[in-house]
Amino acid sequence: MLVDTGANVTLVRTDLAQKLKGNFIYTAPNISLKTATGEKAEIHGKLDAAIECGSRKFQHKIYVADITDPCILGLDFLQKFNFMVDLEKNEIRTGGEEIPLFSASAEDSKLCSVLAKEKTIIPARSECLIQGVPEASGKFRYAVTDFPSQVSQKGVLVAATLVDLKKEAIPVRVLNLDHKPKTIDKGAVIATCEPVVDIVARPQGFSESLRLPSILENLEGLNEEQRTAVKELLQEFQNLFSTSDSDVGRCNMTQ
Repeated sequence: MLVDTGANVTLVRTDLAQKLKGNFIYTAPNISLKTATGEKAEIHGKLDAAIECGSRKFQHKIYVADITDPCILGLDFLQKFNFMVDLEKNEIRTGGEEIPLFSASAEDSKLCSVLAKEKTIIPARSECLIQGVPEASGKFRYAVTDFPSQVSQKGVLVAATLVDLKKEAIPVRVLNLDHKPKTIDKGAVIATCEPVVDIVARPQGFSESLRLPSILENLEGLNEEQRTAVKELLQEFQNLFSTSDSDVGRCNMTQ
């Protein structure tokens, strides 16, 4: 999907429109589209479709035309749903959600290597953090680290971690499974980064009147004063406890 602020309308390619189940509205055959290069593309009609951006879906009427890209998000779509285009961070934002953008011309824009900032020795059977720097900046900002083949062959595991590539240093958690120390030279590839697809900003507000679970309402062995103290303590630090599966982070070790 291409984001084009220079396009006045949103377009979808003809062959994709034929696969979509929607209310297709045919237009007169004499209507055509003039591209930025001066070429003309025939408009076949309009289609009322749901466009998924990030974690949300937006219902919008799009034009069906013979174009090269599968879909072009035009200015009409961006303005209608209050999208903000941030070219400095290479992202579009709406409703507290950040959606990363990638260069259409860069074939390797979805992969970035992380290099060791300093020479590091990982003790035998130990875990440590290595400071890294991105090999090339500006491709994307938020990413998840993964292991490169150069490191995995040395018996070193790399944890999948969410990182901000705009930071001065990127922390990479590694584990040496060998019984001998491992040396990571300065400038060596210690991890690869894949861009984060969706970034959702969750509200940080917490209700002071949050009720305790029923299992904590009747605490045996505690008097009323002690029960009150426990409730106040749990309410004060309620943001440290998980209330559902959605607020728990995930991290695994990969080889």
